[in-house]
Amino acid sequence: MMGLLLAAGVIGSIGIIIGVLLGVASEKFKVEVDEREILVRAELPGNNCGGCGFPGCDGLANAIAAGTAPVSGCPVGGPAVADKIAAIMGVESGGAVKKVAFVKCKGTCDKTRVQYNYFGMDDCRKVSVVPGGGEKACVYGCMGYGSCVKACEFDAIHVVDGVAVVDKEKCVACGKCVQACPNHLIQLVPYDAKHLVQCSSHDKGKDVKAKCDNGCIGCTLCTKQCEFDAIHMDNNVAVIDYEKCTNCGKCAQKCPVKVIM
Repeated sequence: MMGLLLAAGVIGSIGIIIGVLLGVASEKFKVEVDEREILVRAELPGNNCGGCGFPGCDGLANAIAAGTAPVSGCPVGGPAVADKIAAIMGVESGGAVKKVAFVKCKGTCDKTRVQYNYFGMDDCRKVSVVPGGGEKACVYGCMGYGSCVKACEFDAIHVVDGVAVVDKEKCVACGKCVQACPNHLIQLVPYDAKHLVQCSSHDKGKDVKAKCDNGCIGCTLCTKQCEFDAIHMDNNVAVIDYEKCTNCGKCAQKCPVKVIM
């Protein structure tokens, strides 16, 4: 009986000593956490998509609290979340604008020429290294093998008639499709943008027409119509400055190949 009591006493004493040591250690080595970081993390959606450029929502919350990331850093949460985080941080949200992905190509199967029949790997990044960069004659256009589709975690982009098309209502602007496209065809544009240039070809007009019926021919008519200096030619293709664009639609009306939607 004495042996049992002694054993119980020893074990109890050891437990108390360990408990005290753990308490001291936790106090001595504890890591101070900014209360704002906890509050910011609570407002983030938790998708952990990495679209913000940080390793998940925890990483972004830490960076925002530290002042190394903007309060509008979460593309998934958009302006609504940015406003809430701005209130926590005691700053202005900066008028965050909701964005969506947009594919700068209109070269559907019936409009673009085919240089050969391709049979092989079903992945744009892998096909980009084969001769000619795939079967379509336009080396700047959408290959249509769906690397962007595989990258999207929100089912917001699909290949339709040979060209990737974004469902703007599902898109959260995480940027994964932008990174996945080897031809750099996808960009993030304002959700409210009504007029977009559906081409990325840098060929001259004659060469564009020889490869695709829906390509920008670099005629510059769109630039001459804009009263707000919002559209310019960049290496033979029209590019819209969305900060200046008023969505008047004059450029789209004048485009002879209707490549501006």
